[in-house]
Amino acid sequence: MDIEQKQAELIDHFVNQASTLKASALCPLIIEATSHPSLFAFSEILSSPTVSELEGTENSFCLDVLRLFAHGTWSDYKSNAGRLPQLVPDQVLKLKQLTVLTLAEMNKVLPYDQLMQELDVTNVRELEDFLINECMYAGIVRGKLDQLRRCFEVQFAAGRDLRPGQLGNMLQTLSNWLDTSDDLLVSIQEKIKWADSTSELDKKHQKDVEYRVEEVKKSLSLKDKCKYSVFCWDTRRVIVILFSGNLAIANSISAWKRVFIQLL
Repeated sequence: MDIEQKQAELIDHFVNQASTLKASALCPLIIEATSHPSLFAFSEILSSPTVSELEGTENSFCLDVLRLFAHGTWSDYKSNAGRLPQLVPDQVLKLKQLTVLTLAEMNKVLPYDQLMQELDVTNVRELEDFLINECMYAGIVRGKLDQLRRCFEVQFAAGRDLRPGQLGNMLQTLSNWLDTSDDLLVSIQEKIKWADSTSELDKKHQKDVEYRVEEVKKSLSLKDKCKYSVFCWDTRRVIVILFSGNLAIANSISAWKRVFIQLL
C-alpha cells in the first residue's frame, strides 16, 4: 500500500471517529491521530464539525494542538509551550518530521546548522540518523546527505496541510506560471515560423544555384561545339583561297566542301 492510499484511509478513519464522539471525548482521539507514525495530514480532522466545537471550551487546547500539527513546527511549539500541553514522545517525533517538511517547502538545500537548530539536535551524527531513519525511511522525503557541504539536498518532500492564506498565494503563483508559459509558447511559435521561412529561402536559393550551374554547363558545352565548328569552316576558307585559281583544284575544293558540310 502506497503512502497516499494509507494516508487517505487513516484520515477517513479519524474523521469518522471524530464524527461519532462528543467534543469532550475528542482529546484522546486527537492525541492518537497526532501520534500515529503514518499520518501527516490533519486538515480534514480539523474541519470536522465536532472538532470545531472545541473552540472556546475547556478542551480548546486540544484544538490548538491539532492546529499545531496541521500547520506548525517544533519551533512554534517551543514558542507556545506555556499554553499547550506537554507532548508525548511520539508527538515530538511527528512534529519534528513535519518541521523538516516545512523547511523543504521553502528550500531544496537545507544546511545542517539550520536543521540542528530547528530540530534541537546537538550533532551531525544525530541529525543524519534522524533524516535517514525517521524521514527518508518513512517515505516523506528523499534526498542526499552531503557531509562535505554539510547540507541535505531535497529531491522530494511530501506536502503538508495548507496554512490559512496559503491557497491564495499558490493560486497567484500558478497564475504567474501560466502567464509565463503563454509568453514562452508565443515565443516558440515565432521561432518555428522563422525557421520555416528560413527553410523556404534556403530551398529557393538552392534551386537558383542548381539552375545557374546547369546554365553554366550548357554554356560551356556550346562554346566547345562552336570552337570545333569555327575551326572547320576557317580551314575550309583557307583551302578555298589557296586553290581558287585552279579549276581542277576548285572542283576538288567543292568536293572537300561537301565532305566538310557532312562532317559539320
